Formats: sequence, structure tokens, C-alpha cells
Amino acid sequence: MFLKNMNNLLIITPAFFSSFFTHHSFTSAVLKCRAPGDAVTASFGKFISEIKPQHLSSVVLHRSKRMVLDSIGVGVIGSTTDVFELALQHCQHMYTSDDISSVYGRSGTRLSPTLAAFVNGVATHSMDFDDTWHPATHPSGAVLPAVLALSDMMPANRKPSGLDFLLAFNVGIEIQGRLMRFSNEAHNIPKRFHPPSVVGTMGSAAACARLLSLDHSQCSHALAIAASLSGAPMANAATQSKPLHIGNASRLGLEAALLASRGLEASPLVLDAVAGVAGFSAFYEDYVPQPLESPRGDSHMFLLEEQDIGFKRFPAHLGMHWVADAAASVHKLLVGVGPGTVSPAQIQDIQLRVPKSKYINRPFPESEHEARHSFQFNACSALLDGKVTVQSFTPSAMSRPELLDLLSRVHMEHPHDNPANFNRMYGEVQVTLAGGDILKGRCDTFYGHWRNPLTNESLTKKFRNNAGTVLPSEKVERLIDVVDELDKHENCTSLLSQLQ
Repeated sequence: MFLKNMNNLLIITPAFFSSFFTHHSFTSAVLKCRAPGDAVTASFGKFISEIKPQHLSSVVLHRSKRMVLDSIGVGVIGSTTDVFELALQHCQHMYTSDDISSVYGRSGTRLSPTLAAFVNGVATHSMDFDDTWHPATHPSGAVLPAVLALSDMMPANRKPSGLDFLLAFNVGIEIQGRLMRFSNEAHNIPKRFHPPSVVGTMGSAAACARLLSLDHSQCSHALAIAASLSGAPMANAATQSKPLHIGNASRLGLEAALLASRGLEASPLVLDAVAGVAGFSAFYEDYVPQPLESPRGDSHMFLLEEQDIGFKRFPAHLGMHWVADAAASVHKLLVGVGPGTVSPAQIQDIQLRVPKSKYINRPFPESEHEARHSFQFNACSALLDGKVTVQSFTPSAMSRPELLDLLSRVHMEHPHDNPANFNRMYGEVQVTLAGGDILKGRCDTFYGHWRNPLTNESLTKKFRNNAGTVLPSEKVERLIDVVDELDKHENCTSLLSQLQ
């Protein structure tokens, strides 16, 4: 038996590897459900199978390598969290797995590819420190762990080149972006389900299908299989379960591609708007899909070329970065007129003007996960300290009397001109001082937003700070060099070796 299903978790046995790589080419013939030639689903499958490394522009290569580096860094620091440790222990104790693929921050620890994709995805989102795109999703965390695990799985003589690795990664990012642009609802801060648990699973499946060199029909089936493995409710935001969304997206996308490679089939119209039958429209009611054009000649315009990625400077929900920057600007004013440090005694009232979104309105957060999703907490932390950092979410920082005092003075407004949309929102902090004076700070575009991206220097500094919490400095520097030159490497072994 090649594949074992245990409690809905796919475990790959040694027989699978032998059979897959010995008896099956990556384009093995399978029975195919034929979709109409102009169907949206078929066009996506054709794109995934036909895109080539030469279609990656210098801009796309540069931006995607920044994403890879940042994602590895937040995954490595994420491996220090309780939720990661729980997920890792679960996989090690509950499942018999093959020691194939590496695990972030655990030298010498290996799991089966699907389990490695799962725990590394959990690590990436465990602190809500991973990148964000528009429409809103976390694109890298769902794709990179799956591509790394699959690359680990491949025999030494079949390892993908660095360029092929980056191509697969970019395919996963592209598919996510295309799917989300078919819905107006997807442009806003989510209310019903966490987007990466849906489009992230689809992106992971697409990336792995590309890396496996599946044919266009198998690629379409991989997407359709992934659709049946997608979705997570927003009720689990701000809990230890939210990082599982990214872990599952990475793992289940990889499983979907592997199942498609075996010949498993699914709906050939899952991405199409078919009257009376809900496909991808089950997730977005206003979903209006368009076919994805296959590349022509040596050029293809990736969405990543049109729009950059948002990188977070501190580990919290993206919306927090607007209020933190606005509050930090007020902190500077307070330090200028006060005794040099900010004291709650100086402050009578704090007014926040932010978009309306229930799951990030948390007046008195009781855990680090709630704090990462609290407008009030992040505004008050920045007001006190002038910034928000990794340390802001430690128990000692969260329990400071002066912080709790400020939280009791916060009121929120939701102006009509401030929509729950990461491309159009703003954050405004108004502080009324004890003497009656009013100070205001406003942020329309925080540093790190796709309109105001981090410089290479800032991004590398973030990576060093994150990865350096676990890895020795020489390995940190080596990773920076390897990722920077990844498109020039004959295979990705140089990258894989640095993760152990």
C-alpha cells in the first residue's frame, strides 16, 4: 500500500517513493475527465503545466526570492513557539512516518513530506509574522513548506534546479492571486473563512503539480482535489488553531498534487461558473472566473510583477501595522512634550479610528494570539514603547500595569471612509492629554506595505533577527547568500542542506 490515510492525514510509505520515481514518470498516463477546451479549470491546468522558467522576469525573481527568505526566517523563529511544538509532537507521536523532509529549527529532525509541510506551515504562521498580499491572503506560508518538502522527497538525481524551484513557488503564488481577483468579496478583510485555508491550498497544489511536471489534465485535477480539502472558519482566528490553517494548506495542497499524480480525478469544472453546481463559488458567492492565458513566447506577466508583497516588521495581524505606526508617531510627540518616557498619567483618553472588523476588535486580549489580533493592544504598546516588537507579546510585556491602564482608556470609531480593505484602510490614533491637549497620529501606508515595501537592508535585518534566534550566524549568512543566488544553482540541494 502506497498511501495510508490515518485520521484524514495522508502518510506516504517507502513503497510510494520507489514506485513513484521508478515506475512512474512525472507525466504518467492516467484516465482523464475531459473538460471543455475553453473551461476555466482547464485553462489553469494548462498554464501550470506549460509555464517555463524563462517566463520569470528579473522583477518576479527578485521579489519571490525576498518572499522565500522572509518566509524561512519567520518559520525558523516560529519553531520556538508552543503551537509549533504541539504540532510537531502530534506528528511524531501519532504517525509512523518516513524520515524524508526537514523541519524548521530542528536540526536532525525529519518527517514524511506531508507532515513536514504541515509543521513548517504551522511554524510560518505561528506568530502571524508571514507575508501578506492583496486581495488578502498569506501567500508564501502555504506554498514554500510544500515545495521544500517535495524537493526533499525527490531522489538526488532528480532534485529541481534553483530556477525550477522558484518557478514552482511562483506558480503557487500566481494561482492564489488569480483566484482571489475573481471576487470583490475577497478584496476585503475576511468575515467567514480564512483565505489561505482556501486559496493557499490551491496554490500549494499548483506549485507541487508544477514541480512534479504533471500534465495539464493532472494539474486541473490537483486543483479540483485541493478544493475539496479547503476551508477554515474565522472563529479560530486569534487562537492556537489559526496557524493550523497554513499548515493544512501546505500539506493538503501537496497531497492533492500527489493524488493527482496517481491518477485520482475530480471535477473538470471546479473553477468554472456552472449553473446549479457550486465549485469554487462555494467560497466566494460573487466569484466570476476568467480563463488563465497560457504563456506566449518567452513572456508572461505574473501578478507579482504588477504588485509587490507586504512584509511585516512585527508579528501581528496586518491591520495592526497601521495603528502601531500611527501610535508610534504620537509617542514621539509625547516624548517631546513629556519627561522623556510615556506615562499613563499623561493620558486621559485614546481614540482609535479603524475599519470595522469584529475579530480584530479585542479590548482586553488574554493571550498572545488575541494580542496579535487586537487594535487596542498594538496601539497602546506602540504608544508606550514607540514600537511593537517580538517581545511585545511576551507574558511580562502583556501584563504591564501601565499597558493595562492605557487599554482601559481606549475607545474605537469606524469612520465610513475607512473600509475593511488592506489596500484602502488607514489607522488614526487621537490622544487627549490630562491637560486637555489633543495629539493625533495617522498612517495611510505603513512601512512594509506593498505600496511601501521593506528595503533589502530591512528585510535582511528581519531575517537575521528571526533566523538567528535558532540557527548559528554562519548558517544564517549562508542562507541569505543561497537564496540570493538560488536561480543560478543547478539544483536546490544547497538550500535544502541549510535547513538542517
